[in-house]
Amino acid sequence: MDNRPIGIFDSGIGGTSIWGELQELLPYEDCIYLADSKNAPYGEKSKERILEFSIKNTEYLLALECKLIVVACNTATTNAIEYLRENYKIPFIGIEPAIKPAAINSKSKIIGVLATKGTLSSGLFHSTSKNHAAGITVLEQRGTGLVEMIEQGNLQSDELYALLAGYISPMLEKGMDYLVLGCTHYPYLIPILKKMLPENVTIIDSGQAVARQTKLVLEKFDLLSNASELGSHQFFSNKNEKVLSNILPLSKLNLTVSFKDF
Repeated sequence: MDNRPIGIFDSGIGGTSIWGELQELLPYEDCIYLADSKNAPYGEKSKERILEFSIKNTEYLLALECKLIVVACNTATTNAIEYLRENYKIPFIGIEPAIKPAAINSKSKIIGVLATKGTLSSGLFHSTSKNHAAGITVLEQRGTGLVEMIEQGNLQSDELYALLAGYISPMLEKGMDYLVLGCTHYPYLIPILKKMLPENVTIIDSGQAVARQTKLVLEKFDLLSNASELGSHQFFSNKNEKVLSNILPLSKLNLTVSFKDF
């Protein structure tokens, strides 16, 4: 048993969607979350810069004695997790677009993937598509500009709705019946997506699968907490902690949000 915290990082607030699934499944675990909002979005950065940010975030979390790190960012996973696993001695959990379940369950054999440039252009994404989507048409769509609007807390505007509709409409016209959200920021778009998608289109993301994998790895390495009280959660933002505060259930959990220039 190990009562050290789980570390989580993302290029901003998006990975809180993963944190939500983690604390639901593992309520007695402490967590430390880094929102690297000043460098968001990672999806438009070079692989070298993404790796640089991922190393920085990892070393900060290791200094805070985290026992496992969740790379709660599709772009950082696809571009940096192999290096992190080779160079650090703790377990890393990554995020991949949920192509496999979408491909298995699609009736039209056409699925859409909404993701960042950094994820869609990565070797890991293409190998995942090749391995799990044989016989399936995968419609790739870059969500340019969406992360920036979410980072601004801009989740209800007509501008966001119009931008998102421009990405979704072409995929609907081609017959998709599953929409895979390939960025941890994008679950915050689900309320809008449900308004614009017909009932036959299923939205799918990786959050629950990541939480289950985290639990399995904690069990495998005897790292589960044996605490009898609900875990505490620290959130650090290096840009604007108010946006982070606005999307977290501050009244429901032992949770703090702070600015930290990491």
